[in-house]
Amino acid sequence: MKLNADLIDQLYFKMYNWIIAKTPSIIAGILILFIGLWLIRLLSRWFKNGMHRKDVNPSLRPFLTSLILIALRTLLIVTVMQILGIQLTFLTVLIGGIGVAAGLALSGTLQNFASGVLILLLKPFVVGDNIIAQGQEGIVSSIQIFYTIVTTFDNRTVVIPNGKLSNEIIINVSRQGSRRLDIEIKFSYGIDYDKVAEVFNKTVDDFKASLKSPERQIGVSVLDDSGFKVLLNVWVRAKGFMDTKLNFQKELMKNLKESGIKLPGMPE
Repeated sequence: MKLNADLIDQLYFKMYNWIIAKTPSIIAGILILFIGLWLIRLLSRWFKNGMHRKDVNPSLRPFLTSLILIALRTLLIVTVMQILGIQLTFLTVLIGGIGVAAGLALSGTLQNFASGVLILLLKPFVVGDNIIAQGQEGIVSSIQIFYTIVTTFDNRTVVIPNGKLSNEIIINVSRQGSRRLDIEIKFSYGIDYDKVAEVFNKTVDDFKASLKSPERQIGVSVLDDSGFKVLLNVWVRAKGFMDTKLNFQKELMKNLKESGIKLPGMPE
């Protein structure tokens, strides 16, 4: 009985000493935990307001907020555990091993993910832009974290991984708001150039979709044995460019015929 009493006294003494020694650390850890959580909430609110002011893409805001919260809370927990004297060596090695394995398994997916975040932040294109990428031209209908959806002009849906878009050339056709329409037609030397230029100018003047600025350009682009080519550069709105081009070419062809100018391939 005396041995058991001595053992109990020793355990009680060790526990008492441990409590005395660890109480300041426990109190400090609890205080830091609550203060840290309070600060994280403030930072989260500030971060959300900042993204709203900076006009960050709405689909990206929840992800960035969650990422920041997870990182801050993880840092807070690790700090509290260090204050309490809990060893993190094994946990660190385990998390590192899992991270390396996951990174190797998901390397392509992670690349698309990171590229999606960059596209949403840097905005090389936005929904509604007309782009040319990966040999496809169309309107951007959706930008997701892992991929971008482009609807072509013949109504095909093209899904492009964001990793491809961030590592290769993207042509944003509609970013500037206007595009140059280039038309080149060949005429025989028997046709008066001034008359051709007059028809070209009249067509541009009458065509409602043509822009006054930048100014049009009309001139002879090629001289060869069988005739000369006249090149017209006229600026139009980028939106609906293909429809504008088709309508302008139809009006130009009609005006040339009505003026008596023979087009290539027309019978004598």
